[in-house]
Amino acid sequence: MVSLWEHWRSSGNRSRGPRFDTVGGPSTYAVELTRRQPRVSLTQQGADSGTMRVNLSWRMRTSDLHDRPRRQGSLRRPLQMLKPQPVNGHTQGMVNVDLDLACMYELQDGSKGVVQPLGGFLGDMQEPPYVKLSGDDRFGSGSGETIYVNMDHADEIKRLLFFVYIYDGTPAFDRTHAVVTLVPSNGPHVEVGLNERAPEARSCAVLLIEHDKSGDLVVQREVRYVYGFQADLDRLYGWGMTWGRGYKSASGR
Repeated sequence: MVSLWEHWRSSGNRSRGPRFDTVGGPSTYAVELTRRQPRVSLTQQGADSGTMRVNLSWRMRTSDLHDRPRRQGSLRRPLQMLKPQPVNGHTQGMVNVDLDLACMYELQDGSKGVVQPLGGFLGDMQEPPYVKLSGDDRFGSGSGETIYVNMDHADEIKRLLFFVYIYDGTPAFDRTHAVVTLVPSNGPHVEVGLNERAPEARSCAVLLIEHDKSGDLVVQREVRYVYGFQADLDRLYGWGMTWGRGYKSASGR
């Protein structure tokens, strides 16, 4: 039988041990970028090579579920209890949220563009822009949407702006709980929550990755909501591209 002392000692050793993978690969814990601590250096944690992924996941806010009216089921209408209830937005209509993850890029050679579901600009990992979108999640599933970045070409990348926009339906950033998670090749995951109430916003700049004055590749928390779409984010960050109206294909790819 293990003594209480031996149990405490072994538990204490485990709690003081490293909370990350001991063999190569990303760590299993996360840090959150906040207004007070908005930056982290990928270079200093050895994450400026390999494959980096940026994931968007979201769900309806719990408070919205609690605010729903109680079901009026009865023994005479048992199926009524199983009928899904609509989530009401600012009007009495049902909220239809389709959040998309996208990335504006600018390379060192001056080339610029966007990787996004809209228009089918899915990018490429082995060729410029070295950024690729995995697909389009229209329902907020557990896996969400993911953009991959080939960090072996980090020297060719000038800046990357990861942003989230509502393609269709009601502007409802304030009714969803969205999280953007950056998973580098080394070091902790980096999380940014879109928790601010911006009921009329249709887009949000989330993360900006660029080289600082010392040459380090740095991740900067942005979380800047705008009431328009990509063209408005472009003007805000001075990308200088020309935009036109785009549509998704039936498959979203």
